[in-house]
Amino acid sequence: MKDEEYMRRAILLAEKAGGFAAPNPLVGAVVVKEGRIIGEGYHRRCGEFHAERNALLSLTESAEGAVMYVTLEPCCHVGRTPPCTDAIIEHKIAKVFIGSRDPNPLVAGKGAKMLREHGIDVQEDFLREECDALNPIFFHYITTGMPYVALKYAMTLDGKIAAYTGASQWITGEEARHHVQTLRSRYSAIMVGIGTVLADDPMLNCRLSEAHQPLRVVADTHLRISPESRLCQTAKDFPTLVACVTAEPEKRQRLEEMGVTVCECPADNGHVCLPFLMKQLAQRHISSVMIEGGGQLSEAALHSGIVQHVYAYIAPKLLGGREAKTPVEGQGAAHPDQAALLTYRRMTRLGEDWLLEYDVERGLG
Repeated sequence: MKDEEYMRRAILLAEKAGGFAAPNPLVGAVVVKEGRIIGEGYHRRCGEFHAERNALLSLTESAEGAVMYVTLEPCCHVGRTPPCTDAIIEHKIAKVFIGSRDPNPLVAGKGAKMLREHGIDVQEDFLREECDALNPIFFHYITTGMPYVALKYAMTLDGKIAAYTGASQWITGEEARHHVQTLRSRYSAIMVGIGTVLADDPMLNCRLSEAHQPLRVVADTHLRISPESRLCQTAKDFPTLVACVTAEPEKRQRLEEMGVTVCECPADNGHVCLPFLMKQLAQRHISSVMIEGGGQLSEAALHSGIVQHVYAYIAPKLLGGREAKTPVEGQGAAHPDQAALLTYRRMTRLGEDWLLEYDVERGLG
């Protein structure tokens, strides 16, 4: 195997953690000696050992003189776990290939420097673009202190997310719907507006076995959510937060007794102030949020500038209808110059459907 193959193996390992590592990054590590993999590991869960230490714990023989391939610069500070640089030095690793640079001020170049100071050969930026692709969430969260927010929707080829009757199951096929579940497992929170809750009574949990369960968040200005909704009925099993501007004390108390967290927020144009809500979520160590609807919330999110990424699932169907719902509703932009600007990232075929992904360069003007 070549150096690139070992690093790509580390990338595959990193991806195994899914949402369990949050708010920490996804990291994988592989230890190679004389052309043999003698240890490998990944950061499985926040609070547990990092990838480098897990790889060293799995060694089948001495790592003296070996090479380590790690997708992110090793940490050199004491956090929930000891510094990974110490373990690398103690095991007398000879060379370390590093993929991404860690923007965390506690690390940022210091990890690589410490390794070099102890005579270890360090090669940085190795397959950096592929390694960076693991952690847009972590990079955004650690540099801004705010959650990375993605907007997700499924629509027909003519831009409808439901028929004029409101019927929306199912726009996309089974493969695309399964892919949505993998996304839910990677995000710290899933968010919808109260309109979606009242219309669909969703569960918003991840239905993959043994997957990370995201926090379920509802933007509900006047606390209209019903205690009989599936979200409230299952709040003790799946964490649930309802953000509101006004709340009747008795209803708030009832919801909280059911296990729902009620978060009061200031108003912005008569609705929940989304930037304020994101700050509240960040304080709860929520590093990422995927918005799943509806159209009013999507427009508000794009207007507020909180969205970093878009997942658009496109089905080969045409629904038509002036009254049929679209992914982004509200008044919208007054002029094409005020449209949200996106940068293409990738396109994936999922059965008969397509997933288009874009980064958001500018929200709705």
